[in-house]
Amino acid sequence: MTDTLALIRGSMDSLRNSEKKVAKCVLGDPGSVITSSITELAEKSGTSEPTVIRFCRKLGLGGYMELRLNLARDLPSTQYIFENISDGDSLAGIAGKVLNAHREAISNTLTKLNLDDLDTAVSALQSARRIEFYGLGGSAIVARDAHHKFFRLGIPCAAHDDTHMQVMSASLLSSEDVVVVISHTGSTKDIIDSAKIARKAGAKVIGIIGSENAPLLKFCDIALSVHSQEAALRLAPMTSRLVQLAIIDVLFVAVAMKNINGTKERLDRVKRSLVDKRY
Repeated sequence: MTDTLALIRGSMDSLRNSEKKVAKCVLGDPGSVITSSITELAEKSGTSEPTVIRFCRKLGLGGYMELRLNLARDLPSTQYIFENISDGDSLAGIAGKVLNAHREAISNTLTKLNLDDLDTAVSALQSARRIEFYGLGGSAIVARDAHHKFFRLGIPCAAHDDTHMQVMSASLLSSEDVVVVISHTGSTKDIIDSAKIARKAGAKVIGIIGSENAPLLKFCDIALSVHSQEAALRLAPMTSRLVQLAIIDVLFVAVAMKNINGTKERLDRVKRSLVDKRY
């Protein structure tokens, strides 16, 4: 198994000057690359996203995500399993660190959330003819949760976690519709493609994104940045998923309160429909 840092050092002579800037940035602080988006690495190295991709391919890698995964594999540390957890921690210590990380992420999001953007998003959702929620991987769960809530408000909506369904549904939207794209990294190609198509169709695009410098931001009319440091590249997303769910709850409650009488009537009908489903 080739050491990634050794591979980079051995490839320096074959790299262009711009690619060498990326290489030096990675070699200087490989740990930060593991938790950085491609946009952040491009900015730190004074280059561009295409240059970072070319650099990865010069190393024989499929892309930036493979670089991050390889670095996480190679660096002699267990902190990349989850935050600052080590293999010597007790069960109580693990529980405390995980739950504190969740609490800190939600607290940071509350402090840094742009209320003007949030208000604009709520108004767009309230007046939408139709709402589509897009998410992949861990974010797909959040998209389904959003659909599970918002359909109760009487707004036609759907959640799609299949890339083909996303682009097909996006192409059929109009200026009366809203798409909510959910992505922690904000750099997943399929999600970006879906946002592009939805925007081209005239729909308003709201992004729930974990990075303030994500490529997806370019294709969002409204961006709600959630502040969580998802270091667990090898595990399913945890902290980021919880913060995304919290933002969905805020949007749902805020939209519901815009028409409190109608909301009460609809939620009462939903509750009554479930009476025979329970003992």
